[in-house]
Amino acid sequence: AQKIIFDILSWKPNIVTIDNQQFQQQFEMHVKQLSINYKLLNEELGIIQFIAERVHDTNPIFINLKSRLFRIIESSKNNENVSIAAANAITILNSANVNMNNQSWNNIKIPCAILDRAFLEGTNLNNANLDHVRLFQACLNGVNFTNASMNEVYFGEYAYLEGHKGDITSIQFSPNGKKILSCSNDNTIRIWDASSQRQLHVLEGHTNTIISAQFSPDSSKIVSCSSDRTVRIWDALIGQQIQILKGHSETVYAVQFSPDGFKIVSCAWEDTIRIWDVSSGKQIQLLKGHLDFVNKVQFSSDGSKMVSCSNDKTIRIWDVFSGKQILLLAGHLSNVSGVQFTSDGSKVISYSDDNTIRTWDVLTGQQIQLLEESTSRINGVQLSSDGSKILSYDDKVIRIWDLLSGKQIQMLEGHTDNVNSARFSFDGSRVVSGSYDNTIRLWDTSSGKQIQVLEGHLDIINDVSFFPNELKVISCSGDGTIRIWDIAIERKIQLIEGYLDDVTEARFSSDSFKIVSSSKDKTVRLWDIQSERQVQVFEGHSKRVNGALFSSDDSKIISYSNDKTIRMWDVLSGKQIQLLSGHLNWVMKAELSPDGSKLVSYSSDNTILIWDISSKKQSQVLPGHLDGVIGVKFSPDGSKILSYSFDETLRLWDVLSGRQLQVFKGHELYVLDAQISPDGSKVVSCSGDKTIRIWDLLSGNQLLLLEGHEEAINEVQFSSDGTKIISCSNDRTIRLWNSLTGAQIQILKAHSDRVKGVQFSSDGSKIISYSWDKTIRIWDVSSGKQIQVLEGHNGIINCIHLSPDCSKLVSCSNDKTIRLWSNDNCKIIDVAETNLVRCVWRVGVQSGLSMKDSIWKDTKGLKDQQKLLVKQRGGIF
Repeated sequence: AQKIIFDILSWKPNIVTIDNQQFQQQFEMHVKQLSINYKLLNEELGIIQFIAERVHDTNPIFINLKSRLFRIIESSKNNENVSIAAANAITILNSANVNMNNQSWNNIKIPCAILDRAFLEGTNLNNANLDHVRLFQACLNGVNFTNASMNEVYFGEYAYLEGHKGDITSIQFSPNGKKILSCSNDNTIRIWDASSQRQLHVLEGHTNTIISAQFSPDSSKIVSCSSDRTVRIWDALIGQQIQILKGHSETVYAVQFSPDGFKIVSCAWEDTIRIWDVSSGKQIQLLKGHLDFVNKVQFSSDGSKMVSCSNDKTIRIWDVFSGKQILLLAGHLSNVSGVQFTSDGSKVISYSDDNTIRTWDVLTGQQIQLLEESTSRINGVQLSSDGSKILSYDDKVIRIWDLLSGKQIQMLEGHTDNVNSARFSFDGSRVVSGSYDNTIRLWDTSSGKQIQVLEGHLDIINDVSFFPNELKVISCSGDGTIRIWDIAIERKIQLIEGYLDDVTEARFSSDSFKIVSSSKDKTVRLWDIQSERQVQVFEGHSKRVNGALFSSDDSKIISYSNDKTIRMWDVLSGKQIQLLSGHLNWVMKAELSPDGSKLVSYSSDNTILIWDISSKKQSQVLPGHLDGVIGVKFSPDGSKILSYSFDETLRLWDVLSGRQLQVFKGHELYVLDAQISPDGSKVVSCSGDKTIRIWDLLSGNQLLLLEGHEEAINEVQFSSDGTKIISCSNDRTIRLWNSLTGAQIQILKAHSDRVKGVQFSSDGSKIISYSWDKTIRIWDVSSGKQIQVLEGHNGIINCIHLSPDCSKLVSCSNDKTIRLWSNDNCKIIDVAETNLVRCVWRVGVQSGLSMKDSIWKDTKGLKDQQKLLVKQRGGIF
């Protein structure tokens, strides 16, 4: 690694005075001899990582390393003999998480490069050689692939299965592995060919949500159950309904074929179990004994017994032929959510809302093991195929247990929200999991380490499974898609300098040269815009950091967190200066006074605290709100604080004394935002009651009521001269109002989802908005026309911030990235429709494969499945 770096940096041109073009020409002649051109480094991960770390090293020795790596890539345009060097160079830059967007890289030759999670937005790769390049989870929005060679290119996923019109709740392979079954709340079941991913049949008939469906042991039939209180049997070969089984009086919650396929057992949100004959559709047995809802039923492997569990806290074992109860297993302290036989039928495994898993002896009914979980509710349990291990999953955590000893072997942590589904691989060496955090994660069972994170779904993951005998994973989601992922290639190269979780806030320094950001990964980071480098990582918070801001002189950073603390950091050293504690719960927000001398913070404990910056001590406690505080703002002169709350009120406070000056009452629901006018005479507020109200600050009287929005209003703001008000709402609109008369001036429509935030530019000529549709939009105030749409984020945008000099805009998102937007020729406030604002810099790790507006004309080497994938992701052929 050191030799490669030395070779690259030690070369010097043979002319002292030389322009950039001449420098490049001489450098290109030298690249072929560089050691970076000897062999591909894809298997030399230590070398790649070492050089990638030097790319961001502030030591002057390495200052030209990044630019020289770019020059190596450029050299491949005219010389095929340096393609190895170019592929290595771009792999290193990507491992260093360097932005490679908007590059003019037509004709480059980088076969076998690793561009997993690369940020290539807007780059020209016309006529490029991209054979065998890996583009897993890469950002390819707006990339030009015209005439590019892409033989054996690797995307890491396949075209998703399209057809369902609602949330897809479960997926399952047929016993022979040839078909896939999916259920949705669109009241349909769909059968897919596992090999081609082509839809074979749509099974329609249920009149309400389908709860569960299953193939028969010979794969010829399907049984389903629904909230419409029926069980239905279908012919899996022709897609026709064979039988409707009626008898249940409530939602049928579970169904299963017997091992011989001749019987079906079903249970519902009632206290009975029913056994049906498949050929006739008649009810054979009605099993009574449970005293509350029956949650799960299962046949033993020989079909002679059946086990059930119920909200009556019991498990019962039944004789299938007589319908009589054999055993009653009692011990759980709450509802028993699930139960299953071991493969040999000698034991039963159950899990309950009492947060425990228990194993039982089928012959004696005695409890064998008690596997105690955490305080979280268990969402599901699965046995490994060899019957030796138990997999359980709950809130964010997956656990692996030894069945014989009952001891926990592994705890798999990484998900940031509830785990909805988890499965062992067929050989038991891996686990796949899906979560409410919209991610799929792959784990190694022996080490407990996370192998991969698969991102791309736009909603919660409802179910995941391994393909039989193939290194693929299938997933379904609330976003209405079924996706198939290739897990054959293990992604070992780790990207440096990136957040591990959602970015919660990003703000500029007062000189507009630096950005501070915070994240759910418990860190605060400082970025230098000019060098595009991470300057500091501030670590110390023990929970999610909700936000961070610069002090008035930019020498300090103040952060606030769910760990109940506010922390002050020194920008130069990165060291923590002060820990401010006093809140009893999460610190939701903190703001500096206009002169920077005071800090106000509020917490989910309903308190507001004022801090003195110079002494770093708490100066006031502002009690009074009867419910959660939603926000606080200083008055323009810093002498007052305005707070607003879930208690439907606004309150005005004196900063020095902490005395409450006014209570503004009138809203009929929680107040979501409020602001004092620039001249300090009025207050504007908006609420979940769909109204905006303007108040007189001194008297507390309501002056105007502004109505027009059709849903909750999220933000409201005065223009800098105080004559206008801007508001945004869940009704997807932005509205401009006259603050003197209350008349509506403009309705701005274009966002396709809830508008989360809106702000005026400093001169009041532009409006900038951001939405749950993942876009930022710039509007002209005078005409009400949309000027620009800024697209690129793959997750919900959490905040935007306009730089103090109005030249740049920063945004951060749940996609774990921060994006910097600007125009080369003018400030953001001066842009027109022809002056495009684009993302010029991005930090963080790319999440999810994106291809919107990418161009694939005459691209060579793509397979049919890959072409379909490109079209689904917005690519243009």
